[in-house]
Amino acid sequence: MDSRKLEILLTVTDLGSFSKASEVVGYTQSGLTHMMDSLENEIGFPVLDRGHRGIALNENGKILIPLIRDFLKANTNLNNKIAEMKTEKSATIRVAAYASMALNWLPQILYSFRRTCPEVTIDLRMVDHAIEPFELLESGKTDIIFASRQDKMNCRWIPLYREPLYAILPSTYPLNGRTEFPVEEFAGKEFLMPYGQFDKEVKKALGPVADRIIEKNSKVDDETVVRMVGLGLGVSIMSELMIRGPRDSVLCVPIKPLSYRELGIGVDNESYNRYSIRNLIDCVNSMMSSLTGV
Repeated sequence: MDSRKLEILLTVTDLGSFSKASEVVGYTQSGLTHMMDSLENEIGFPVLDRGHRGIALNENGKILIPLIRDFLKANTNLNNKIAEMKTEKSATIRVAAYASMALNWLPQILYSFRRTCPEVTIDLRMVDHAIEPFELLESGKTDIIFASRQDKMNCRWIPLYREPLYAILPSTYPLNGRTEFPVEEFAGKEFLMPYGQFDKEVKKALGPVADRIIEKNSKVDDETVVRMVGLGLGVSIMSELMIRGPRDSVLCVPIKPLSYRELGIGVDNESYNRYSIRNLIDCVNSMMSSLTGV
């Protein structure tokens, strides 16, 4: 049924006159009368009472009019969603991610996403600061972030993976067959502390031992920290994604007690409802087992 005719029917009944309605909708009075006759023929029975005092709904019309309003509202929502999806197909999604997540996860994610939404452009930005992705999201400079859960987050958070933390030790360290490294053993050792507020996660894992390490702050990337440990310049703690790949120069051992950080996606509520971003999130969720190996 023609939604335009239904919209004009509402206008006619609201104004109570063909002549008044014709001025609003841009039809002649005779043309409007003919259109309403045609609509009633499509429905199969009259819905209007036409008299000298104007136009009013009959009993049939009173029953149908709420349903017609619901239909037109749903039709408008459908058309708006179609228009939104057409626009989103050529949109750009701005992504900010920790370097470790960008390196290990994003290539596979973006490859899969491109097959689903080939016209959407991904603008990827890597960060080396724990809080920066959340600051970028809150300031509107990015649309979606890949980061670790923080104590204070002003966004919709979608958890993805519990990432274990490892002790990073020189290859000559005497583990004596142990497969875990007690955090108490960090006490009194030179400790290469990550920068960019990732130290919060490390100190949380160390617990009370955090006050007993010889902390050495180093504003260098993860790879440089690994090389420094390999040369015997200290020990450290890193997450699983940070140490993927060959690590012949160091030992990577789960700390005891086991400690994790939660990796996930952050997005503001408005962006979450965007068609392209929902597709990206769905793509990530469907790929998590292959990305994490679980």
